Amino acid sequence: MNAETKAVSIFDVAKHAGVSHQTVSRVINDAPQVAAATRAKVKAAIADLGYRPNRSARALAGGAMRSVTVLTTDTSLYGTAETLRGIEDAARAAGFSVLVSVMDPDQAYSEADILGRLPNDGAPAIVIAHDETTANAMRVLHDKQPGTTVATGGEHLGSEHAADWLVALDDRTVAARATRYLLSMGHNTVHYLAIPSRASRQDGWADALAAAGIAAPEVVDSGWTVGSAAEAAAVLVADPAVTAILCGNDDLAYGVLHAAHRAGRSVPGDLSVIGFDDAPLAAYHVPPLTTVDLDFRGVGRGAFELLRHRLEGGTDPRPSWRSPELVVRETSGPPRQ
Repeated sequence: MNAETKAVSIFDVAKHAGVSHQTVSRVINDAPQVAAATRAKVKAAIADLGYRPNRSARALAGGAMRSVTVLTTDTSLYGTAETLRGIEDAARAAGFSVLVSVMDPDQAYSEADILGRLPNDGAPAIVIAHDETTANAMRVLHDKQPGTTVATGGEHLGSEHAADWLVALDDRTVAARATRYLLSMGHNTVHYLAIPSRASRQDGWADALAAAGIAAPEVVDSGWTVGSAAEAAAVLVADPAVTAILCGNDDLAYGVLHAAHRAGRSVPGDLSVIGFDDAPLAAYHVPPLTTVDLDFRGVGRGAFELLRHRLEGGTDPRPSWRSPELVVRETSGPPRQ
């Protein structure tokens, strides 16, 4: 195969066949609901141009397993791991294999770097977006191949784009609910310990305080780990005027509980703590953690079903995930009088 043949892209095939690149991708991935005449035209264009990206020859011959590439950063995070598990469950049931491409959150990626993580031009992709690195990957892939890319993440990630390719949980509303719950028990205010990425749950916290006429305290930033949260929260828990803290996720909440223990403050007597995610340990921690349940696995399944719908057509997939809800356990209560 010469250099000129190697340079042929899915967009060249689409132009040659007079169809969209999404249609070419559907043919390459052996998706149904492509008219026979259109499929023949695309195959003819592929043959004319000598386009053979990785799996395409086998896919066009029939019988090759289709795949989807998932781009994300830290797969050890509970939300990411559960979302990925949901994607894998749904993909396996539909006969797709799953390729996982892990990006470094501290590295800047060019457009070519991001596109190069796919096995071929126009290959189906899902981005689990929860930081700037993955949000950038989401933007690049949506701009370059909008018909074959979907994303999951907080609602804020989709604010600048059309929502029909983004599967998101409404963590802003439930964060406001958690904040109102703490205020309703008599806390004068609620402090916020933030995860590294800007999340809409932080906006929900601020919304609830503003609606109550309370100036929001300064946000305290933390890393992703329990240790970084314990260190970041040390000053907060040492202040007896701080009686309630909403945390960006459960790991941060565990860090706050550790810092409170070291400071000699009882939970929930002196300090109420609420996490986010409802990771498995939350129900069995001592004391059990009040937190927000987010159905990450359902979101993963929903993201794959949305991608499959975009590839194959058919009726719109129905949401397959539970709505977020506050789970009250033993780390929250009224402030000590």
